[in-house]
Amino acid sequence: MTDTGNGSGQGGAHAGIGTYYAQDREHDRLTRGLGLIEFTRTLELLSLLLPPCPAVIADIGAGTGVYARELLNAGYAVHALDATPGHVARLRVDPTLERLSSVALGDARTLPYPDGSVDAALLLGPLYHLTDPRDRARALAEAARVLRPGGVVLAAAITRAADIAGDFTKEGSALDEAYARPIREHTYRTGVHRNPEHRRGHFTDAYFHHPHELAGELAGAGAGFRDVSVYAVEGPAALLRDPDAAMRDPDRREGILRALRLTERDPALLGVSPHLLAAGVRGE
Repeated sequence: MTDTGNGSGQGGAHAGIGTYYAQDREHDRLTRGLGLIEFTRTLELLSLLLPPCPAVIADIGAGTGVYARELLNAGYAVHALDATPGHVARLRVDPTLERLSSVALGDARTLPYPDGSVDAALLLGPLYHLTDPRDRARALAEAARVLRPGGVVLAAAITRAADIAGDFTKEGSALDEAYARPIREHTYRTGVHRNPEHRRGHFTDAYFHHPHELAGELAGAGAGFRDVSVYAVEGPAALLRDPDAAMRDPDRREGILRALRLTERDPALLGVSPHLLAAGVRGE
């Protein structure tokens, strides 16, 4: 494993984002609650959409390596990049990630990789942390630059209605309506999510997409990806009151996952899912 790149990354553009992730929230987020469904479904979609092994993948916004670890175990070569110093520190010392081809502290808008050097680019976080559309366009153009012709980009987004659906599953004192209501309404109207008091239980600065908007950004002039498709990750499972209990029951788990596969590209349901995954192909 080698180290490449340096810099403050997109976290440096928004101080609140760096503060949020410095609280070390990411390393186990996908092991419980709706995060477990997000993790399970993202792995399913990666297995469906990634090129076969042994392909080279740039994991841009790798976090603490949750998906990089799975990809390494599947036989992929993986370069990991993240904008948060604490995440990069974990990537560098985790023995289960020692086979990473490189680790970089860096910025999705200025990648340290050569032109046409990878077969797939994952952006499982950067797009929703770039609130300026010009920055999202730069990140997608950079992904296109480092991809080989015919390479695949997989980009995650949070949907406009994510706060609404999330608040509807909270009960009693778990929700401060006076604080949450203006956040979710402003987010839905504008796409820009703010947590002005940086309260726990609320996300940090971010941009929330409409499904068609995400597809348009991938196909836009700067990136120019073709054959763009958008998939719901958690889909209507976002409305489960107790995702942990549902996923612990083998029959219920299988029924949920089958239903999510069945509806994952239904335009009428895409906006209910907290997360979307968009796929596109770099032209020749």
